[in-house]
Amino acid sequence: MRALVILLFALGAVSSAHAAEVRRLALFVGVNDGGPERVRLRYAETDAKAFALVLSELGGVLPQDRVLLMDVDRAGVLAGFDRVRKLAEGVRAAGARRVEVLLYYSGHSDDEGLLLKGQRLDYGELRRSLEGLPADVRIAVLDSCASGAFARKKGGVARPAFLVDSGIQVKGHAILTSSSANEASQESDRLGGSFFTHHLLSGLRGAADVTHDGRVTLTEAYQFAFHETLARTERTQGGAQHPNYDIELAGTGDLVMTDLRATTAGLVLTEPLEGRLYVRDAVGTLVVEVQKVSGRATELGLAPGAYRARRELDGGVSETAFTLKEGMRTPLAPGDFLGVGHEATVMRGGGGGATAPLSPQGRTLLPVNLSLVPSMSTNTLRAGRAQVENRFALGVVNGGAALGGGLALGLAGNVYDAEVSGLAMALGFNTSGREVDGAQLSLVANVAGGAVRGAQATLGLNVANGDVDGVGQLALGANVARGSLGGMQAALGANVTTADATGVQLSLGVNHANGTLKGVQFALGHNSVAKAARGIQGSVLLNRAPSLTGMQLGLINVGGDVSGMQLGLINIADTVHGMQLGLVNVSDEVHGVPVGLVTYEKKGQLHLEVYGSDVQLTNLALKFGGRHFYTTLLAGIGPDDRFQRFSLGLGLGGHIPLGSRFWVDVDVAGSQVLSTRDPFSGRSNTLLTQARAMLGFQVMPKLAVFAGPTYNAAFTWGEPEFTKLTTLPVRTHTLDADTRMQRWPGFQVGVRL
Repeated sequence: MRALVILLFALGAVSSAHAAEVRRLALFVGVNDGGPERVRLRYAETDAKAFALVLSELGGVLPQDRVLLMDVDRAGVLAGFDRVRKLAEGVRAAGARRVEVLLYYSGHSDDEGLLLKGQRLDYGELRRSLEGLPADVRIAVLDSCASGAFARKKGGVARPAFLVDSGIQVKGHAILTSSSANEASQESDRLGGSFFTHHLLSGLRGAADVTHDGRVTLTEAYQFAFHETLARTERTQGGAQHPNYDIELAGTGDLVMTDLRATTAGLVLTEPLEGRLYVRDAVGTLVVEVQKVSGRATELGLAPGAYRARRELDGGVSETAFTLKEGMRTPLAPGDFLGVGHEATVMRGGGGGATAPLSPQGRTLLPVNLSLVPSMSTNTLRAGRAQVENRFALGVVNGGAALGGGLALGLAGNVYDAEVSGLAMALGFNTSGREVDGAQLSLVANVAGGAVRGAQATLGLNVANGDVDGVGQLALGANVARGSLGGMQAALGANVTTADATGVQLSLGVNHANGTLKGVQFALGHNSVAKAARGIQGSVLLNRAPSLTGMQLGLINVGGDVSGMQLGLINIADTVHGMQLGLVNVSDEVHGVPVGLVTYEKKGQLHLEVYGSDVQLTNLALKFGGRHFYTTLLAGIGPDDRFQRFSLGLGLGGHIPLGSRFWVDVDVAGSQVLSTRDPFSGRSNTLLTQARAMLGFQVMPKLAVFAGPTYNAAFTWGEPEFTKLTTLPVRTHTLDADTRMQRWPGFQVGVRL
């Protein structure tokens, strides 16, 4: 029993000007726990995250327009609907011409409703919540047991696997279900998810693009998922699964689900390629499954990164590894695949003498190589200039075409023209013309011509001219990955990756990811990210990220859109959803808590107040900060004491709105009381501390009046310059032989400009 998927929907294939007026909102819910009487699912939450990823990459759903909920109960799902409703109302009020909603739920259900951690959300309430969203189009996809019952609630009946395209002008709803009203929906350990969701996502990534126009419509996605799900479940223990639907749409044009051109990278399955293909990402997750037919090219929309593909054809199995780079379409042809599990062959002919066997890559397989330099080695003596592959190499400088799953020990270095699979160790340097699948260990430098899946460790420099996955790069000098990072970079000097970084960068100097960071950066010097950071940036000096979800911890933190926390002496950001905690906080807008000695928010408070009090007749206060927290600078002087004293102070407080016109400010402040006769003598020995409450009334947008009580405590040392600061009665306390305190309740009245 499985995933309820809700709401997937559509992209309008119209002009870019019109597309700019469309906002797509999405709610994704994944719940493994259906209650004590239900078997706990393994992949409901995984499916919800995968669905959200595809729609973010290819479906036009912006990060701020999606709500992702994991392991929630009935109230949590309804709260998610409420959040989406408020988002829809906001974008509608902002002038969006068209609002489209996508909702996905993955979890348990029966023929009456969703089963959430022992609670039921019946289909009637679910439909009302869906119809209550202020959107032009609502699409629900239910991947759960007996989910066809939801599609039938308004008269839907089982139909063949066919949908009529509607499109950008369409209004109404479409509900797709993974099974009929009396069928179980199934998930698979081999797929790492449900059958229906897996095949639907494969279709959305391009496997369903039968028209080869770079876009996947609702019709194409449903037909692909229907046939693949039915075919792959006919022999399972749960029995055949028949996806179903209920459509009430009206309009013209195609309802586009995903646009493959939206991704910055792509995989092109060339015309000659055929067979069933399984594409997995760098961590082994199955992202696409497709039956490729020879004669027509197929494009799949995938994010940049490292992948492996497995092909099944005519009983044989072959594999290949490849890297998708940003801004490029990478072709995959039959010649890129190598057989899996084939034995080495022996070449016959020309007198019947046997030659060395060949590796699966077609190289001469020489298990052992002994060398002084590559040109003076057993490889050269036995194979001449032929491409060779070794399992073990020992010498001053080892060299050859490739190291295949073995060990190379070089006194000075190891130099390979092709890939290194295994361990290369040298006192000097290691170089590989292509990827490294294993480790390079040296004292001076390691260089890989392609991706590194494993580790590079040196006292000097590590360079990978491709992606780095695995343990990562460790150096006292510097680490450079000319691709993405999926692991760790640790150096005393600098760590640099020219693409995304998923993992950890640690250095005493500089860390830089020229893409998106998902993980941790720690440095004594400088951390920077070119695109976005999701994790933690920590440094003694400076952290920079155009977009941050997580935390920045450093002397100076600079962020664009920050969701999380900035903790430092100086924090600078555009929009903050969370907290700024520092000596100085600067931002355009804060949805949260800015706490600092000096806080400036462009869309927050900036007021000048003029007021009188029992301490001094004339006072000025400059208040600035966020919407609810502020810093105030105070200055006052009074003609009542013949201008003999003045005060300068600083306060911190909070602002509480009371409706549209009234408000309350509460703060604490401290002021130094100085003599006007000799203000710079340094002899001032009076400190005034105050707790203040101000009730204000907004007369007009730029004018308010306020009044309120204060509680004052004045501390004096030695011979006080001023014996009393107020005309009101005070209580005097002697704290020690040299220190006295006066305290009293007071008042203040003023205007705010």
